[in-house]
Amino acid sequence: MFEPMWKAYINGFKLYLQLEKSLAANSLEAYLHDVEKLAQFLQIDHSSISPTQIKLSHLRLFIAYLNNLGLAANSQARIISGIKSFFHYLLLEDEIKQSPAELLEAPKLSRKLPDVLEVHEIDAMIACINQSSPEGFRNKVIIETMFSCGLRVSETNDLKISHISFQDDYVKITGKGNKERLVPISDSALGLINIYLKDIRFHQNPKPGCNDILFLNRRGGKLSRQMIFYILKDLAAAAGLKKDISPHTLRHSFATSLVEAGADLRAVQQMLGHESITTTEIYTHLDRAYLHDTVLQFHPRGRK
Repeated sequence: MFEPMWKAYINGFKLYLQLEKSLAANSLEAYLHDVEKLAQFLQIDHSSISPTQIKLSHLRLFIAYLNNLGLAANSQARIISGIKSFFHYLLLEDEIKQSPAELLEAPKLSRKLPDVLEVHEIDAMIACINQSSPEGFRNKVIIETMFSCGLRVSETNDLKISHISFQDDYVKITGKGNKERLVPISDSALGLINIYLKDIRFHQNPKPGCNDILFLNRRGGKLSRQMIFYILKDLAAAAGLKKDISPHTLRHSFATSLVEAGADLRAVQQMLGHESITTTEIYTHLDRAYLHDTVLQFHPRGRK
């Protein structure tokens, strides 16, 4: 059990994450567990210390403890991120004057660059689809939509018909933390969505709660993340691709194709919905016309 003083600070941190950061449930639990791990460690040899009395030396001992446990570098880095957020919260609440985690270094991570699909490789995957079947044509539309808009797999699953603007060539996406953004979509992807809606989706009986969901399985329910993963894996194998393919590969390919063609990084960042890249709010605001022109000019599917 935690000391009462720890409970109060952790409860306050939870409210901060919920109300001000709007974190998803899984992220919220992860952050709280990170702080709880620190509290548990300190209560072994420093049971009387409060969160406001913690120093950098205490935190370094904690990280050394995690390292001795054999915790992977990725896991250590995530815990450090949670702890830094906790002390940032204490700073905002004027409980401390300086964060002891400010100089806490995360372990160096070996980052493997994700594979990127070239346009001809995406075309090769699509060529392996049996488009005469309803599910086959749906799968083609899914791939084209994800590549056209740089969507996460969860954003694809949750995409609503009412959030597609066929007149303005935009889709409204609900991303991480329930944050909404507008993303341009190519005419070719919109055309395929139109065909899918009229020839396939119209003849399905959606399950309760799925009336507005764009992509449905054969039983009228929402697609799972795993189903899209397996669809892409199977198509990559059928096309003879040796790359490590996942739904995120299409998202990364979207961003890479734009950046390599010379698109403005700020536009790409906004379209991806990357909060960590847009923390500096002094960047000029990008209007819809500019974002749309960026896709038309630089995305391989946007060119006439």
